[in-house]
Amino acid sequence: MSINWVMLHEHEGFVRLPQESLIYTSPPRTRLSLQPLSSYKGKDKDSLSIQSASGRIYLTNQRVVYIPAQPSTEFQSFSAPLLHIHDTHVSAPLFGPNVWTALVQPVPGGGIPPALPAVQLKVTFKEGGAFDYHNHFERIKERLEQAVENSQESRRGLADVDMSTIHLDELPAYSGPQHDNSNHAQSHPQGSRPDSTSGPEPAEPPPGYEEAQQQSVANELEERLRRAS
Repeated sequence: MSINWVMLHEHEGFVRLPQESLIYTSPPRTRLSLQPLSSYKGKDKDSLSIQSASGRIYLTNQRVVYIPAQPSTEFQSFSAPLLHIHDTHVSAPLFGPNVWTALVQPVPGGGIPPALPAVQLKVTFKEGGAFDYHNHFERIKERLEQAVENSQESRRGLADVDMSTIHLDELPAYSGPQHDNSNHAQSHPQGSRPDSTSGPEPAEPPPGYEEAQQQSVANELEERLRRAS
């Protein structure tokens, strides 16, 4: 993740990287927030607070990019490689727009205090599109991870992954095997229904679930960085 590293383009928003393809562009009134994790207690806890009330978020086959509608000297752009983004989910409150939340692992020299192992990214889709964006993100990240895994098995690295070979189109939904209901219908006594061992899924996660998930991912990222150093 980096701040103010994106090369801006007058007409296309930002300059593309080699083999970079644009997949999704949000509506123009999309809000962004970058904050340290609520569980982080280090000395740099208050050293990062970025807010943008309006702008666009772009999803490509390599990264997420955000360009504020009114850039300032402090905040002109945000970008994060797809493989540095973790624990993503969409929150749909009863009142107000949907919010996409993620934990983002900073890149060295990207403008984030080095003591922060991860930061929380919140994107508020004030004009809709949160679930559409999230579905595209999960699909592309999964295919990128598969490409990286294949390259590692062949003793290559991420730099050797050919981005042009990663399939970007959405695959048709799997509908399962088709059955002839007329030949396989089961009868049940009137007023009864088949037994079911699974009840309805809860509408919301249990209290403290998101904080626990964020802390777990942050600990994992911190351990990875410790091992790498």
